[in-house]
Amino acid sequence: MSVAGSSIGEAFVSIAGRDRVRDDFEALAAATVDGLRPRWVVRPASIEQLSRVLALACDGRLGVIPRGAGSSLELGNPPARVDVVLELAELDQVIEYNPDDLTITVQAGISAGALASLLAPRRQWLALDPPGIAARTVGGIVATNASGPRRMRYGASRDLLLGVRFVQADGVVTWGGSKVVKSVSGYDVPKLMVGALGTLGVLAEVTLRLHPLPEAERSWLVLFENARAAQVLVERVLDSPLQPSRLELFNERALRLVSAEYGGVGVAVSIGSVAEAVREQGERLTVIAGSSAGRLVALSEAFWSQAESAMAPPQGATVLHVATLSDRLAGTIGAVEDAFRTVAPRADVRLSGCAALGTLRVLVSDAGVGETAAVTTRLRALVGEVGGSVVVARGSVELRRSIDPWGPVEPCAFALMRSLRDEFDPGRVLNPGRYVGGL
Repeated sequence: MSVAGSSIGEAFVSIAGRDRVRDDFEALAAATVDGLRPRWVVRPASIEQLSRVLALACDGRLGVIPRGAGSSLELGNPPARVDVVLELAELDQVIEYNPDDLTITVQAGISAGALASLLAPRRQWLALDPPGIAARTVGGIVATNASGPRRMRYGASRDLLLGVRFVQADGVVTWGGSKVVKSVSGYDVPKLMVGALGTLGVLAEVTLRLHPLPEAERSWLVLFENARAAQVLVERVLDSPLQPSRLELFNERALRLVSAEYGGVGVAVSIGSVAEAVREQGERLTVIAGSSAGRLVALSEAFWSQAESAMAPPQGATVLHVATLSDRLAGTIGAVEDAFRTVAPRADVRLSGCAALGTLRVLVSDAGVGETAAVTTRLRALVGEVGGSVVVARGSVELRRSIDPWGPVEPCAFALMRSLRDEFDPGRVLNPGRYVGGL
């Protein structure tokens, strides 16, 4: 290590303590990001330490990778440089909980599982359910805009985030939204932080809107021979008085991994409310399913965890997030399956998606880099006709170097993103190169 490097390392130690700064081979190898090994792993114990670490990194023009649970490190471009991996999971304190107001302020490193345990005695919850939520940090969920089936009823992070406290790349601690002490003039800061991948600042605290847990909830699966028949059911449900909390579509491959009894394409529906309303809406759903020629199956809550397991990516798998119009969903599902059958006939393709919003999660195993890149390009051309997108949400370094994981972006939108990056992190300290267009 150079004299300058040694000096910076000792400065990190003086800020966080020797037990919170690692530069040994084992720790650095474990913290490697896309084949790039950091020079230090720093684990701040407070926001004040986080601020000082970032100020030092900014002065030294270091590349910093914030890390919570590490569940989304394969999202985005491979970073341009990795000098410091910033471990944030110990910033996990509850700052303020107002159950009567249904709001809570927590440090961003708290896990969603720990938060759920805290809220359960009051029968309240944070209405976000991305895959693997229990282990994810709340800050990571916000920074990656991760969501799950309940998004159609409760919204995503931007709908539940009331305020943020974050540390800018130069170490300045800044607030935005509710509980404001110091804000960034002219910006809706909380919404800027959602999905920004930590490129505008490292989330330190978040204030969140909570929801009461429903008194009762039931789920059903409606099975069809093909996706077009399933889409008819979706349209009828959305045109009805039903208020589902989940309306999720699965292809046959995904359903077969849940149960061999589930043949064809399925639409899983959950309804949560007071018990009488759930019963009445269940009866309405039975009528709608019958008129749509679907086979209705009552589900236990275990179905959802089994479905999540079926869609969990094995080692080396790719995950594509496809967004299209909801009335194009059936055609898009067919296009995805046809494309992989043609280009990569041995590929294992599992699909799930929010039928109401037109979003698909495509899990692909046993396909080569060139094959997956070719299908991604083909799909981008298809959904791009209606303003849709295909993002490589998880993939190998080779795939994410061979194809832009974010896909094409309108020039005006990219100019705005670049201006924000220049405003908040002109030195490209935070996650350098990982965001859209290499920002």
